[in-house]
Amino acid sequence: MSEWTFRILELAMFIPAIVLHEVSHGYVSYRLGDPTAKMKGRLSLNPIKHMDPFGTVILPLLLWASGAPVFGYAKPVPINPNYYKDYRKGMLLTGLAGPTTNLTLAVLAGLLVRMLIPLGDLATGSQLDASFTLLGWVVYALYFFAQINLVLMFFNLIPIPPLDGSRVLPIFLSDKALMKYHQVEQYGILIFFGLLLLLPRILGFSPISAYFNVTVYPILSLLTGIG
Repeated sequence: MSEWTFRILELAMFIPAIVLHEVSHGYVSYRLGDPTAKMKGRLSLNPIKHMDPFGTVILPLLLWASGAPVFGYAKPVPINPNYYKDYRKGMLLTGLAGPTTNLTLAVLAGLLVRMLIPLGDLATGSQLDASFTLLGWVVYALYFFAQINLVLMFFNLIPIPPLDGSRVLPIFLSDKALMKYHQVEQYGILIFFGLLLLLPRILGFSPISAYFNVTVYPILSLLTGIG
């Protein structure tokens, strides 16, 4: 397979990963008594309903074209925590729903890679061998699917709004701290992209890449037996 084939396959695997991530947020919120996502049509598996122009299209394409790991975000699923019996617990469960879904998908895809590789003799040692067979395409697709789900999981666990990690924080905050947190929460996206652009210049390396190197890739290797 050519490098372009790999890149296109990786980009294609991003769509179902991010759609299932977002739907899981809405579904858990719905199960907690909040009908907002269902009323807005956001429990759908239709990718178009979840697309964010920058996070779902421009950012993944820029990363894809540069050869960096593909990640991004979809349009946040609307929730109304006023429906939750316990605000902190509701936000925690809703926030963790997406990363938990990604982890589950990564584990399933990784285990399938381990099962299928011996059937087609698709690995040499710990390296995945190129193959144009149907089985080879399936194994590569599953491998990229596991990788992208791990990238989405760890990316979204960063505790800065609007990422999912920010929904976990309230359970650890006092009422007073929570009020102050909500005051700065609206600036979270600006803070996040500010750090994303400035930290590499200040530190001399990409903290996101370093973060993925100690989280995504060791777990990917553990799950798939590759790398």
